[in-house]
Amino acid sequence: MADIRFFPFVRQLRSEASVHIQSFAKGRRRRSGRGLSFWFTPDGVSIAEIPMDDRDLPFLFNSRSKDFQDVAIQGQVVWRVADPEALAERIDFSIDLARGAHLGQPLDQIATLMTGLAQQQAAQYLLDRDVGDILAAGVEPVQGRIEGGLTTSARLREMGLEVVAVRVADISPSSELKKALRTPTFERLQQQADQATFERRALAVEKERAISENELATQVELAKREEDLIAQQGENARNRALADAAAKKIATEGEADAIRTVQQARADMERARVSIYADLPSHVMLGLAAREFAAKLEKIEHLNVTPDLLAQIGEAFGKRAA
Repeated sequence: MADIRFFPFVRQLRSEASVHIQSFAKGRRRRSGRGLSFWFTPDGVSIAEIPMDDRDLPFLFNSRSKDFQDVAIQGQVVWRVADPEALAERIDFSIDLARGAHLGQPLDQIATLMTGLAQQQAAQYLLDRDVGDILAAGVEPVQGRIEGGLTTSARLREMGLEVVAVRVADISPSSELKKALRTPTFERLQQQADQATFERRALAVEKERAISENELATQVELAKREEDLIAQQGENARNRALADAAAKKIATEGEADAIRTVQQARADMERARVSIYADLPSHVMLGLAAREFAAKLEKIEHLNVTPDLLAQIGEAFGKRAA
């Protein structure tokens, strides 16, 4: 927007280098150039301000494919003024001499023109193809079609406009068609997911079966080992019993041998003692018998010794010695 300053009877206009200024007085062009600054009187003067920088124009429009499906195209056109004098002859860029703003909407007119031409080129491209082919091809073909149509447009060239770049960001069908197009892919992915779930469950069942078999095999192995342990314990018990019996037999035989040895020693000693008595006279034998008898008696109240008694004792002792 131009900067206009007020002074008595005159005004001053100052513009940026990015705009082209045209000044007309009495139907004739007095000044034309970029970044002008000059004094003027408001009576009988008309000034046009034409932007010379690059302008971005976003667009979004719907079109129809060959198979009668609605398709939305979203993108952006970058344009600039190549010939400001030619453009000023086709579109009114006059400004308010009090505020410095455009009196009309020249940029909106250019935007409408650019969008219409872009939509025309896109529609021609879409009408030759089915929606599936359009979506599969992506944004590059339609972007090239729009850019080629705008850059070669005779109308834009005659108006002094130039297209710098065209960018198509997205091509999308209607929501119903988008859902329908997604269904086969969704179903295929769902089938793959179900297959993966089935395989995972089958693998889990297989692992559970393997675990059960391992547990059963472990139980069988433990039972066999327990059986071997019981058999070994029985064998060990039998061996201990046999060892104890053998030890007791040896001990018993040892005790018996010891008893026999002692008894034999006693018998030999008695036999030796008796053999000593065998050659003694009878009266000596009687005396010894009486002494032995007396040694075995603890208390004697009355003792009657007769010759017959002594004879019987001597006889008995002699038999014992024999």
